[in-house]
Amino acid sequence: MTEIYFQKMTPDGYHEIEAQIEALKQKRPTLIARLKAARALGDLSENTEYSSAKRDLRHLESRLRYLDKQLKYAQIINPRKDGKIDLGSFVTIEFLDDHSQTEYQLVGRQEANLQANKLAFDSPLGNAISHQQAGAIVTVSAPDGNYQVKILSIRLAN
Repeated sequence: MTEIYFQKMTPDGYHEIEAQIEALKQKRPTLIARLKAARALGDLSENTEYSSAKRDLRHLESRLRYLDKQLKYAQIINPRKDGKIDLGSFVTIEFLDDHSQTEYQLVGRQEANLQANKLAFDSPLGNAISHQQAGAIVTVSAPDGNYQVKILSIRLAN
């Protein structure tokens, strides 16, 4: 029997995927019209407009299938209110080696974006701080070696 694997994500991450799907659906009629116009030009074997339009439409359909599957297998996690770090929590940590501080939001794998300070829950750092409380010092086992961080504060989204 096949086990179903659910994708953990925040409510915001779920809504972002819904918005992406809606934007792609809005774009679909334009691509279909472009494909029909290119097809009308004749000889399809040497018609670059047709090949390009067909490729773009295939890419859009593929992306829609991927995003639909993300929502189908989504498990929306609302942050805990017990003071422990969970998906959706905003966490300020201090790296004990250089005492720099950073705030991250703990999110699902498909939402992760370090430039936006969105940290995947299953990354080495995300895994180490999950279910911890403010004041805890945790050791992170990363591919380049271990390091320690101190959890300074935890807050929920506004």
